[in-house]
Amino acid sequence: MTDRVALVTGAARGQGAAIVRRLRADGFRVAACDLRVEELSSNVAELGDDGVLAVALDVTSTQQWAAAVDTVADRLGPVTALVNNAGVLHRASLADETAAGFETSWRVNCLGPFLGIQATLPHLREADGASVVNTCSTGAMRAFPNHAAYGSSKWALRGLTQIAAAELSPMGIRVNAVFPGPIATPMLDDATQGRLAATFGRLGQPTEVADAVAYLVSEHASFVTGAELVVDGGQCLRM
Repeated sequence: MTDRVALVTGAARGQGAAIVRRLRADGFRVAACDLRVEELSSNVAELGDDGVLAVALDVTSTQQWAAAVDTVADRLGPVTALVNNAGVLHRASLADETAAGFETSWRVNCLGPFLGIQATLPHLREADGASVVNTCSTGAMRAFPNHAAYGSSKWALRGLTQIAAAELSPMGIRVNAVFPGPIATPMLDDATQGRLAATFGRLGQPTEVADAVAYLVSEHASFVTGAELVVDGGQCLRM
C-alpha cells in the first residue's frame, strides 16, 4: 500500500482535485500536477498532507514531463499510476475554427497524455499493478456540433488508449479510460451547466468521476485493460 504513487494531471481544480483526494484516501501518495501553480499550491497546502505533492507541469512539454517525473520519484517514489486528466474544452464552428485553436486542443488533450505515458513508462515497467487512466469524454463517443477541435482530440485519445493498452499489456501495465459526460466543473460555464442540467436532470459531480478512476487504478480492476468506463448519467443513451 505504501509503495503506490499516483501522478494526476489537471489537478488544481474540478475533476483533477477530486481524483487527488480520492486516491490519497485510498492510500496512494499523490503528485498533483497542473499549470495553475498558485491555485494548485494553495489547494494542496490546505490539505496539510505530506502525502500530496504539488508539481508544476505543462503537459505539452517533454522537458517539464521529465522534470516532474524526476521530482515525484525523489519526493514520493517511482510512479505506479498515471492519471492523464488535464484537458481543455474549445468550441467553435468549422467555419470559425482557427489553426491555433485546433492545435492547442490536440496538444493538451492528446499529445499531453502521450508524453505522460512516455515519461512514466520506465517507472510503470518496474511497478506491480501499474496503471494508466486517460480522461476521454462522451465527445469521443458522440459527434457534437461546434466541437471539431475538442471532439477530434478526444477521439484521438480514445485511440491512443486502445493502442497503449494493447502494447503495454504484456508488460503488466493496464491502460483504461473514463468518459465523463456533463460534470459540474469550471470547464463548463454557468449557462452551459444550467442547460445540461435541464436536459439530463442533473450534472455529475467530480467525485463520481474520481470514484471511477479509483476503481480503474485499484487491484479490483487487475484484469481490466482497454476498458472504456462511461460516467455520464445516461447522456449517450438519450441521444
